[in-house]
Amino acid sequence: MSYYGRPAEGLGSKSSATDLVSDADREAERVVRELLEAERPGDGLIAEEGSHAVAESGRRWVVDPLDGTINFLYGFPAWAVSIALEDGDGVQVGVVYDPVRPELFSAVRAGGATLNRESIQVTGRTELSRAMVATGFSYEAERRAGQAELLLRVLPRVRDIRRPGAAALDLCLVAAGRVDAFYERGLNRWDEAAGRLIVEEAGGVVKDLDGEPAGVVAAGSPELLADLYALVGAP
Repeated sequence: MSYYGRPAEGLGSKSSATDLVSDADREAERVVRELLEAERPGDGLIAEEGSHAVAESGRRWVVDPLDGTINFLYGFPAWAVSIALEDGDGVQVGVVYDPVRPELFSAVRAGGATLNRESIQVTGRTELSRAMVATGFSYEAERRAGQAELLLRVLPRVRDIRRPGAAALDLCLVAAGRVDAFYERGLNRWDEAAGRLIVEEAGGVVKDLDGEPAGVVAAGSPELLADLYALVGAP
């Protein structure tokens, strides 16, 4: 938060000139990495800004230190820290923290999902035509063009579209019932690992989007997921 709302420091680009990284991302990742090294030695780690450690314990942490960097740099209040813990059975723990509000979304496998320690549930909506659907767009021009074409098919079929710009938070919006569904291609594991578990533990369903680039569809009910997947599932 000490970086938020002030001129950006240490700017660099990643997938394109408009996909940025800053010292805020790097510093947040350093803090998380050093805490995990101290508290959970032997666990593996993979993080967006390059931190990596091989697991000796059978567990791996998946970290996005600042999901929604462009929002952060613009002062737009839709960004978060996303941390998941994987074991041999998948994601065991997921946490997404929005420090602006502040809101802490969390889930433990087979233990339910919470927002600031209060239980949350998906909407359970089944009708695509009445669904509020969140999505996200790539920072690569060619892929954005394809996403725009897809949006022309999706928008007439749903209640409305929202694009907050941070996939980890988008998934938590599904879990908390603030939107009915979410889809996006081009995600990395650190974008969706924690949020996926939070949706599932809130009673929702998540399915991978096959093909290249990969992605996910999440919804509050199997019926809604099936209809949305049929609409957006083709690569």
